[in-house]
Amino acid sequence: MTPGIDFKLLRIFAAVVRHQGFARAQQELNLTTSAISTYMAQLESDVGFTVCRRGRGGFALTDKGELLLSETLRVLGEVDSFERYTQSLKGELGGTLTIGVLDTTVTDPSLPMAEAIGVFSSKFPGMHLNLLIRSPYELQKGVLDNELDIAVGFFPAKANGLIYQPLYREQQWLYCSDRHPCFQQRNLRASAVSEMSVVSRSYWSQTELSRHGFKRSVATVESMEAQLILILSGRYIGYLPEHYAQSWVEQGRLKVLLPSEFGYQSQFSLVLRRGRSRELPLQAMRELLQTGKRGSKR
Repeated sequence: MTPGIDFKLLRIFAAVVRHQGFARAQQELNLTTSAISTYMAQLESDVGFTVCRRGRGGFALTDKGELLLSETLRVLGEVDSFERYTQSLKGELGGTLTIGVLDTTVTDPSLPMAEAIGVFSSKFPGMHLNLLIRSPYELQKGVLDNELDIAVGFFPAKANGLIYQPLYREQQWLYCSDRHPCFQQRNLRASAVSEMSVVSRSYWSQTELSRHGFKRSVATVESMEAQLILILSGRYIGYLPEHYAQSWVEQGRLKVLLPSEFGYQSQFSLVLRRGRSRELPLQAMRELLQTGKRGSKR
């Protein structure tokens, strides 16, 4: 990094990129667009090259700007981690802990998130907690960019720079609703089910879809609630976590289709950024989720 660069300029740069523009970054930075423009010009003067372009095409980083962003996030992450670590050594456990999870975890008996947060808040009353619901990709990116301190979810693809701690396996079944033609059918064949209109998840690749026995999907969702709505419509079949679908099964609204052929389990893991495992709040949350989980592998 060029000597003499102000860390404040790097934080402004990272925020501008995160919000994809000067105007959108105003609220987080509490600065006017004019002030942000001045700071960005100072950064470009310090590094000696243009880092971004703005115009009718929108906000975009230059090639060198992309490289600077990568190094900026790494450096700021290490600085923030060091500051949090020294604060924990001094006993100053304030600040914010931001946790990311997938949706529907509230009904998951294998993930005692509510209990863990209760114990954590009692142990660290000075810390402010943020709990966010994101997709697997957004969870990993959030942890990498230090927007999330810790995340729990299913991660089909692993990212460099992250530590993955396996927690448990979540059971997934293929469901249809009582409005679907196959709800009352017996002796269903797997080949027939594979041809039905299935709902896919936005983070599934074609390979993932094929692995579950389907050539293509006719609808895509980003959340389990959206998936449940489409399945309940009677026009689609789709996968849901067992714990999330259970109440609908008990009401006679959903039915599992050929569990031995189409059921599968998802590995859930806790993920945090490499280099942050020494921080006391993260250590505490890891231990609470690891030792407090109720491992019902159904």
